[in-house]
Amino acid sequence: MRNDRFTKKVTYAKNWKKTLFRIWKYLDVHRGKLILVLSMVMVSSGLGLLGPFLIGKTVDNYIATNDGNSLIVILIFIGAVYLCFSLTSFLQSFVMIGIGQTTVFSMRKQLFEHLHKLPIKFFDKRQHGELMSRITNDIDNVSQTLNSSVIQVFSSVLTLIGTITVMLILSPILTLITMSVVPLMFFGMKWITNRTGKLFKEQQKYLGEMNGFIQETISGQTIVKTFSQEDKMIEEFMEKNERLKKAGYWAQTYSGFIPKLMNMLNNLSFAIIAGAGGLLAVNTGIVTIGTILVFTEYSRQFTRPLNDLANQFNTLLSAIAGAERVFEILDEEEVREHSSTIPLGDVEGEVEFKNVVFTYDDDKPTINNVSFRALPGETVALVGPTGAGKTTIINLLARFYEPDYGKIYLDGKEISRITRAELRSKMGFVLQDSYLFQGTIMENIRYGDLSASDEEVMEAAKMANAHSFISKLPNQYNTVLKQGGSGISQGQKQLISIARAMLSDPTVLILDEATSNIDTITEMKIQDALYKLMKNRTSIVIAHRLNTIQNADQILVLDNGQLIEQGTHQSLLQQKGFYYGLFHSQIKQEIG
Repeated sequence: MRNDRFTKKVTYAKNWKKTLFRIWKYLDVHRGKLILVLSMVMVSSGLGLLGPFLIGKTVDNYIATNDGNSLIVILIFIGAVYLCFSLTSFLQSFVMIGIGQTTVFSMRKQLFEHLHKLPIKFFDKRQHGELMSRITNDIDNVSQTLNSSVIQVFSSVLTLIGTITVMLILSPILTLITMSVVPLMFFGMKWITNRTGKLFKEQQKYLGEMNGFIQETISGQTIVKTFSQEDKMIEEFMEKNERLKKAGYWAQTYSGFIPKLMNMLNNLSFAIIAGAGGLLAVNTGIVTIGTILVFTEYSRQFTRPLNDLANQFNTLLSAIAGAERVFEILDEEEVREHSSTIPLGDVEGEVEFKNVVFTYDDDKPTINNVSFRALPGETVALVGPTGAGKTTIINLLARFYEPDYGKIYLDGKEISRITRAELRSKMGFVLQDSYLFQGTIMENIRYGDLSASDEEVMEAAKMANAHSFISKLPNQYNTVLKQGGSGISQGQKQLISIARAMLSDPTVLILDEATSNIDTITEMKIQDALYKLMKNRTSIVIAHRLNTIQNADQILVLDNGQLIEQGTHQSLLQQKGFYYGLFHSQIKQEIG
């Protein structure tokens, strides 16, 4: 029966409404502050409407009548209105920026935590740079929108409603004349925004692809230069850069039409009000000069919110495109533990595979019906050509992947029912590609056991034969390594990795031989350190050089995902089968 994958159902953000709703769920925890911001937006919008109204009344009631004493009082009051308007505008922005930053902090934290819960296969199929783009660029896009757009939308809507209301009270006729430009605004904005949404999505997509390509190219500079592929890399970059440029060009071009359209219609509205209002004032007297002055200002206040809303709509589309990409990751299948896990307890180190089958992409099985047993303290070596399934066995044992069929046991307990954290806490890994983090050598070794003291770290380094070279460094254990451990040799990286594994004091060791392309003296140090590390521990070793595993308790010979031979070095040589051919082929290569 096929094993449960214990995964969460995948759902993706498919439209802007769902995406906005999910963003609101982050904002909802700040409901009190949002109400405060909305209240200040209402006050500032009201004050913004009150100012022009008072100016109009001042013209009609004080300037036209030459009432100088009252004019001074009303001017002071108008100044106080605009001062309060500026103050509330500043405060609402201050509070909203805090809400926005806290919100994206939560989103970024959740995304980063979720990435650590995703299976290895998720990272195997995606560019790391593209994932980095979602954590940085896309979330930053959401941040900028929350910092400014939310207030702008609230303010624009309130200003629009208030402006229309006051205009209707002052003069319904001039209000209808002002509204004549609205249909032109509506159809113009609809034509533009129908095109910008798709373009902003493409822009974010191509930006992520280019970031992924740049990250891979920088990481692989040694290979690029070794094979003189600089021109090819530049050519590929230019293709991706050109796609991003075109998407960004048209997205920004179409969105740039909006303010130009609004300015044109704003000037048109201003001219219509001035002309029609002047005619009404001269011929009918139903409007005053002050009213016309108020309407010219309100016409700008009427079109400005529409302009702001249109501009924010484009910004919102860009933010939604980024948020959707973030939510796509958050909706990825998260590996979950068995519904009834069992404690592992003390471990002796017995490992058993029973009829295990595993396929990476629903094609030909990578390992097919593999069974073997390693007793506590034994060394089991995995040998075979590239693609035989050696690394897959290690990935399954560490639960980086789950088998399709069959069972895997540790001390008689099925590992699918043991939590990954507890299972891996009993395992130590020394892989062919030793990865070191940016930080001191002390910190990198302590990664094996974060509670270890400095003395315990140094003792582990001595056992791993790493202490001698570390002591010769200028800052010794406080020497800061760059990301990936650049700055020290491959052999030195390996010795630090062995020290890290020793510090974790594992029961089961997983080793991927890493002594190729290393000088003889360093290789001897690594081999000596590995022998110390393997003592009294169950060891699963991927053997690339067969002369290093002649003393293994068991040698498993794999080919095309199947276990074709099994035994000790001597017994396999006596069979004169596949292993015999591999062994003598390597001897001839070393002699030749």
